Amino acid sequence: MGLMLCDHAWATLFPAEEWLTCIGRIAYPIFAFMIVEGYTHTHDLRRYLLRILLWACLSEIPFNMMYGGSAFYPYHQNVLWTFLESLLLIILIEKCRTHFKKVLATVIIAGIIVLGFILGYATMVDYYGIGILTVLTFYFFRGQTWKIRLLQFICLYILNIKLLGGYYYPFQIFGYEIELFQQGFALISLIPIWLYQGRQGFHNKIFQYTCYAFYPVHIMILIFMQYWLFKP
Repeated sequence: MGLMLCDHAWATLFPAEEWLTCIGRIAYPIFAFMIVEGYTHTHDLRRYLLRILLWACLSEIPFNMMYGGSAFYPYHQNVLWTFLESLLLIILIEKCRTHFKKVLATVIIAGIIVLGFILGYATMVDYYGIGILTVLTFYFFRGQTWKIRLLQFICLYILNIKLLGGYYYPFQIFGYEIELFQQGFALISLIPIWLYQGRQGFHNKIFQYTCYAFYPVHIMILIFMQYWLFKP
């Protein structure tokens, strides 16, 4: 949440402080990883989906205000919609694995992955199709073996540097120019993810809903601060 706050503070209050968005890149893969963990460990999948749907709806106006400057901004949806679409695709994949033989299921699942990538761009959710593929990366490659970790690294490298790419910082080492991609900071997320031991930390209902509420609430606070600090 702190990393996400840094990124949104850059987007609203401190656009010149690019280090804020650089470290903010670390947040999304961690959230994507935890969404898969939530799916795996939830005792009530229906309630889990409805909870994300509820907070996606509650977060939409604050998100629109931050990115579009108005309550209605249909060109970019908040990240909880990304997670909701990803979860629905995972459920569909699980059903394919259950109801079809391996070869046919593999073909259908490949089609679902492509569909998810297209859906992310068609619905204009946060991180678009790349965001959905990031969640699916942690779904397909879940575990703590070195092979799983290598596959996670390769997928995040492709998604964040080869596909997203974008702004980069050139610098020289021993006379060679190196390009450090801003989105490449997302790969640092693998350090805390790999340190995760599969054990649930502090947890109760108040803390759970505080974490959900943090997303729309911190955005609204940043918007009010932006208006108060920079109003004519």
